[in-house]
This record gives sequence, structure tokens and C-alpha cells, in this order.
Amino acid sequence: MTKGLRLSEKWFQRGLWLIAVIFAAFLIGLGSLVVGDLPKVEKPVDAEAFMDQSRLQPERAAIKADDDRLSAINDARQRQNDAVRRAQAATQSEKESFDTWIATRSATQQSSQNPEVLARTHKLEELQNAQREEEKKVEVLDSQQTDIEQDKAAHDKVRQQMEDAGQGGYNKAVQHMELRVFALRLLLTLPLLALAVWLFLKRRKGPRWPFVWGFIFFALFTFFFELVPYLPSYGGYFRYLVGLGLTVWGGNYAISALRKYLEKQKAEEQKPEAERRQELGYEQAQMRLARHICPACERPLDTADLTNNFCMNCGLLVYENCPRCTTRQTTFSNFCCACGLQKHTAPPEETQPPAPLSTAV
Repeated sequence: MTKGLRLSEKWFQRGLWLIAVIFAAFLIGLGSLVVGDLPKVEKPVDAEAFMDQSRLQPERAAIKADDDRLSAINDARQRQNDAVRRAQAATQSEKESFDTWIATRSATQQSSQNPEVLARTHKLEELQNAQREEEKKVEVLDSQQTDIEQDKAAHDKVRQQMEDAGQGGYNKAVQHMELRVFALRLLLTLPLLALAVWLFLKRRKGPRWPFVWGFIFFALFTFFFELVPYLPSYGGYFRYLVGLGLTVWGGNYAISALRKYLEKQKAEEQKPEAERRQELGYEQAQMRLARHICPACERPLDTADLTNNFCMNCGLLVYENCPRCTTRQTTFSNFCCACGLQKHTAPPEETQPPAPLSTAV
């Protein structure tokens, strides 16, 4: 692409592109701050404002009270379960001790009438009764917990119904806010995009082209990364409709541009060969030849074939002989690469016909 440029000019071009990128980066940073601060112009939407607080707050207070009661009952149940476990352990220990003691007594002794046997049996019954009392307390706490959970479920149901009733108004308010913020972003972005299109069409090859391209990069980034992600969804319809609209617009523009280009090329090919060759710029012609295409019609050109002096598609003279040394070279070079003759200034009688057997330049 830059074969026809001087070495220093290539580095200057790269430096200017770097300036364009840096300029775009600073603009993008500034634009991101502006776009990010746009939502601050809108008052934040609070979902609570769309709910009946006179009915909602008592229900929430009742739910909180139920949670506190449940927490207290859970603590009491934990303590009571510990008491039950201790009673069970004491009963089990006494029963095992009693069974072992009975087994060691004499078979001939009337154990059933022995006062010590009666005392130990009575003690075991007391421990069993105490265990049942502790278990009854746990059952009472379980019943209370069930009642509180049912009460809380009823309050939760009422609260959810009231919150759902206010959610619709909240969602609409959020959508309206997002639409207003998007409209502000659109109001900021579209003029930038329009200016970028105008600069691309009118100023992209001007002396200040690095700043032009930097602004174009900034406008494209702002549109695709600062505007498009904030498109209102509405179930996806809006995004797809915008995408279709942009695609149709871009497609029509591309079709129109292609038609104009083909018409221009067709009109150019009707001009005399010498006029077409003279209208082509040196650098443009060299870049196209480096890509092995005709400088005029841009169709493929076999530059390696030393017999191809003319483009077989449009008839453009691409290679000629130096009038002084007859070296074959492009008609767009300013000086002969073999003898240094400044071309297009030599006397007409010195012009030689193309010599396909010479070395191509």
C-alpha cells in the first residue's frame, strides 16, 4: 500500500495515524464521562413510591414481629431440646443401672417386695415422668412455631400482593426514565455521527486528516458502545427494528455507492488513454501496481508477464521503454531507473517502442 512512498514519509504516516488514535482515545474518554453522567439528570425511581404504604407498613411490621417471635421460639426449642436430651440420658443411665442391679440379686429373695427395689423403681419412674414433661414442652413450642409460621405466611402473602400491585407502576416509570436517558444519549450521539459522516465524505484526505479520522473513530465508538447497549428492549423488538433499519440504510448506501462507482469507472474508460493515464496520481498508480491491478480500471493485471504493456480490460498503457536507454518501466514513474532521465520531457523522436525482453521495473 505504501510502496510508492518515501521511507521518511512512511514513518510520518504511521506517526500521524498514532496521533489519530491518541486523539480518538482522549475523545472517547471524555465522551464516556459525559454519557455516564447523563442518567444523573433524572431523579432516581423508587419502587416504594408506587406501593400503598398505609397498608404495606403494618404488614411488614407484623412480619418482623413474627420473625422475632420465631427467633425466640427457636432459641427456646434449642434449650428445651437440650433439656430433653439430658432427661433421656439420665433415664437411660438409671434404667441400665437398675437392670444390672436386679440381675445381681439372689433368685430366692423376694425382690418385688424389697424396699430398696421399690425405691429404685420409684426413682426410675420419676425420671421417666420428668423426661415426658420436657418432651411435652417441646411439643408446645413446636405447636406455637407452626401457628406463628402460618401467621407469617398470611402476612407475606398480603405483602407480596401489595408489592406486585406497585411493581407495574414502578416498571413503567423505569422504562420512561430509561427512554428519556436514551433520548439524551441519542441527542448527543446523532450530531456526532452526522459530523463524522460529513468529515469522512469531505475532509478525510485533507491536511488535518489525523484529527478527522480520530473524530470518526470517536463517533463510531460512541454510537456502537455508548448508545447501542442502552437501546430500550421492549422484548427485543426495538433492537431488532433498529438493526433492520441500519442494515437497510447501510445496504442501500452500499448499493448506491457501488452503482456510482461503476458508472464513474465506465465514464472514465470512455476517455482517451493518454488523458486517463495523466489523471491518475503517481502514488495511487504505484500502490495499485503493487497490488497487481490496473491503475485505471482496478482489474487484475499480470505485472510479471513482460509482454503485458497494456491493460487488456481498459487499454491503459502501463509499461513503456525509456526514450534514452529503452529500459522497460511503468509509465507513471517520474525518472528512468536505469539512466535517470526525467520522463515525459524527452524529445518525441527519442521515444522507443516497448521492449518486452528488457528487465521490468
